[in-house]
Amino acid sequence: MISVGAPRKWRPSLGLVIFTVLATVVVLPLVGLFFFRLYDNQLIRQTQAELIAQSRVLAAIYAREVLARLDSGIGLGAEVPPGALPDPGEPVTPIRPALDLLTGDDLLRRRPDALPAKAPAERAYIEIGAHLTPIIRETQKVTLAGFRILDPHGVVIAGRQEVGQSLAHIEEVATALHGQYGAALRIRVPDRPPPPIYSISRGVGVHVFSAMPVIVSNRVAGVIYTSRTPSNIFDLLYQERGKFIMAALAVVLATLIIGLVFSRTITRPMLELIDRAARIGKGDREAFLPMRHYGTREFALLSDSFLGMAEQLARRSDYIASFSAHLTHELKSPLTSIKGAAELLLDSLQSKSHELTPAEQKTFLSNILKDAERLEAMAQRLRELARAEGLPQNERSEPGAVIDDLKRRFPNVSISATGSLDRPIAMSSEKTLIVLSHLVDNAIRHRARNVRIEASEERTAVRLTVSNDGDPVSESNREKIFDAFFTTRRDAGGTGMGLAIVRAVMMSHGGTIRLLATDAGACFELQFPAGGE
Repeated sequence: MISVGAPRKWRPSLGLVIFTVLATVVVLPLVGLFFFRLYDNQLIRQTQAELIAQSRVLAAIYAREVLARLDSGIGLGAEVPPGALPDPGEPVTPIRPALDLLTGDDLLRRRPDALPAKAPAERAYIEIGAHLTPIIRETQKVTLAGFRILDPHGVVIAGRQEVGQSLAHIEEVATALHGQYGAALRIRVPDRPPPPIYSISRGVGVHVFSAMPVIVSNRVAGVIYTSRTPSNIFDLLYQERGKFIMAALAVVLATLIIGLVFSRTITRPMLELIDRAARIGKGDREAFLPMRHYGTREFALLSDSFLGMAEQLARRSDYIASFSAHLTHELKSPLTSIKGAAELLLDSLQSKSHELTPAEQKTFLSNILKDAERLEAMAQRLRELARAEGLPQNERSEPGAVIDDLKRRFPNVSISATGSLDRPIAMSSEKTLIVLSHLVDNAIRHRARNVRIEASEERTAVRLTVSNDGDPVSESNREKIFDAFFTTRRDAGGTGMGLAIVRAVMMSHGGTIRLLATDAGACFELQFPAGGE
C-alpha cells in the first residue's frame, strides 16, 4: 500500500501566518491615519452646517431691519432668479452642507483681500450694521467664527475689519449677491507655525467660508459672510502627542504580548510535536512521554491522541514481532517432526535394508497425524485470535443467555451461574461464548469438575468471576499465563493460545481479565463494559 501525503503545493508556515497577523495589528493604526481624512471632511461639513445656522439667524435679524426701513426708501440689490426662490408649498427648505475636502474641487486659494468700494454704503445700511455689530461680537466670543455683514452691493457694513470695503469680487460672495447660497473651502494662512504633523492632512490649514443671502421682497438686501477654521483631528493629536505616543507604545506592547501568546500556545507545542514525531520515526521510545507544554486545550487533545496512537502502534509492532517469533518457534517443532517421519518412511520404501516394521510405520504415521492435528488446532486458534482482535461494532448481549449455550457445549462439567445475569454487556453473544468457552475448556484440561460464574453489576460495567476446582496455577506461571503459546500441556496437544485469545477479546472491547489469588483451583475476574439499554 502506497502512502499518499498532502499534495505538494505552497502553504504558508505557521510562523508566517503569525507574523502576518502581528504585522496587520501594527499597521492598522497607520492605516487609520488615512481614515482621519474622512473624519476631517466630516468636521468641515459640520463647521459649514454651524455657519449656515448662525448666518440664517443673523439673516433673519438683518431682513427685519431692512423691512422696517422700506418705507424710508432703502435700496435693494439684484432680483432673485425664480429658480433660486424657495418653493412656497414647502414649509422647510434646509441648506445642506456640501463642501468636500477629499475631491479637492472645493479647495480654493486663500481668500482675496478686500477692495475699495465703488460707492459707499447707504446710511440706512450703515445703521443696520451698527445695530448688528454687538450681536455678532457676542456670538463670535462663543463660536469663534468671523462675521462680515455686507450690503446689497457687497460693501462691508459690520465686522471687526474691512468695514467700508468691498468683497463683491469673491466667488462665494458674488453667488450670494445673486440670491443663492455660496460656500467655499479656502487655504488658510495660520496665525502660528503649523505643527509637524501638518503635512499629513490639508485640513489643518483650511478655512470654511459661508455666504448667506438676505432676501427681502424677492430681492437681495445683503449678505451674511461668515468663516471659521474647522476642528482638526491631527491638531488634536499634536497637542496630545504624549498620549498619542503612549497609545502607540501600548499597541506595540499588545502586539508583543499577542506574539508571545501565539508562540507559547501554538508555535512551541507544534514544534515539539513535530520533533516527537521525528523521534518516534527513529524508534526513540522516550518520545512517548507527555509533552512539557501543550498550549491550548485543543492542542492538548491532539497531542495526547497522536502520542497515544503512536504508542499503541509501537506496542502493536512489538507484539507482532514477538508473536511472529513465537509462532515460528511453535510451528518449527511439529513441522520438523512431520518432515523427519516422512523422510524415514520414504527411505524405508526406497531401501530394502532399512525397511520399517508395520508397528514402526504405524508409530511414524501416528506422529504425523498428531502433529498435523496440532497444526490444525493452532491454525484454528490463530483464526480465533484474529477475529477476537477485530473492532467491536455496536455489540450487545446478556450473560445469562450465553451461559445457557455454554452449558450445552460442555455437558460433562457442572456449570453454575448466579448474580446479575440479565444486565447487558457491550460484547456479542458469539465472542462472549468464545471467552467463557476457553476458560471452561482450560479448567477441564486442568482436571476441573465444577465451574462457578458469579455476575455483579456496577455503574458502567458488569463483573464476572469464573472459578473452578481444577489444578491451581503455580506462582512461577502466574505472570505468563496470558502470554501467547505459553502452555504446560504441550505434550497433550495444548497450543497456549486459549487465554491469549480471551485477553485479546476483552481488550478489543474495552474490558479486562486478571487471575485472582485462590487457595484451590483457579479464579478469573472479567470486567465487561455495560451495554446500552
